[in-house]
Amino acid sequence: MAAVIAAVGTLFWLYTFYAIDHVPLGDGSGFQWLAVFPLGGIFAIFFLPAWLLVAIGRWPRLTIALGIAGLIAFAVVWMQLLAEFPKK
Repeated sequence: MAAVIAAVGTLFWLYTFYAIDHVPLGDGSGFQWLAVFPLGGIFAIFFLPAWLLVAIGRWPRLTIALGIAGLIAFAVVWMQLLAEFPKK
């Protein structure tokens, strides 16, 4: 279960690069790419440790909690980013 949650978080993080690349240019400044930093921070704080714990097979409940907290953080930040991105 912990590996599945970590995989979902990792796949979503990778998807955000695709989604940000397809945001309309707006003013052409490229500032939409700054969204990569908070999303990368969430990945580094929640999902890298989760993958490490999955790999060593330790603390599965903590790993699940880390993954769920990471998914919630992704949801909150992503919803805010979607409100900020220019509409097509």
